Amino acid sequence: MNQDMYKWAEAISIRLSDEWDGEKDFPEDAELLKNVLTKALSAVPEECIRLIGTGIIEESYFEAID
Repeated sequence: MNQDMYKWAEAISIRLSDEWDGEKDFPEDAELLKNVLTKALSAVPEECIRLIGTGIIEESYFEAID
């Protein structure tokens, strides 16, 4: 379960850091944001789970596309 939660936390963090307005001007800060969010979401799985199935990340995010 921890590995699955880390995958979700990282995917959410990538999505959010990519969408941040400053991502293009401050790529190092976008990477920092991704790392901090991944660590925070992994540490509190309940909060990470709350984001799954929202406009932030779809429940089917890891399902194979046919």
